[in-house]
Amino acid sequence: MTWLSRLLPGARTPVTLSADVRAMLDAWHQTAETSLDTLHNETRYVIVNTEASGLDLSKDRLLSVAGIAVEGGLIHPKHAFCQALEPDPADTLAKLLTFVGKSPIVVFNAAFNKRVLLNAYERVLDIEPEGHWLDLFWLLPGLYAERNQNAAKLSEWMAAMKIETFQRHHALGDAYAIAQLFLAAQARARTLGHRTPRALIELEHTRQRLQRVP
Repeated sequence: MTWLSRLLPGARTPVTLSADVRAMLDAWHQTAETSLDTLHNETRYVIVNTEASGLDLSKDRLLSVAGIAVEGGLIHPKHAFCQALEPDPADTLAKLLTFVGKSPIVVFNAAFNKRVLLNAYERVLDIEPEGHWLDLFWLLPGLYAERNQNAAKLSEWMAAMKIETFQRHHALGDAYAIAQLFLAAQARARTLGHRTPRALIELEHTRQRLQRVP
């Protein structure tokens, strides 16, 4: 919940959730944390992607969410989740949490995808789940400096890596493209000595700091 609702009791209407959703949230809270120091091939990552009505966080709505697991350095097509928010946003968001667990989350353009998701969790479930996020928007330029010195669009990275998917601008379709990009990023990271989730997080933070230097 927001800082204002914490300070002002009654500032917002308490969220009423079904017993099933409460049970999923309780189980998620009890899930063991994932170590950030395991090797990539020993880590379960989850690519998360969203579909929204537009790109304006102040007014556009989250329409659907998708997730694809990457385990053992492989995409597992059967280990995927995709669901529209309507007619039951609480159920959809709780199921996404269940699917992700406490795995590192991989997105492309966290400035939008992470924020629109967290906004929905706060509005619908009254929580802001913590997690370890990896943003390929920053990681790919750090790993492939010879291809692109600056962050680029998803479509540009797909073209550069010759990656295709079954449907663009679709939550699961773009998640599949991002998952393929992440496999390439994992392989490149290993050759450069970035062999764990923690190493990727540190690389991303370094890249963002360098980008902000005038």
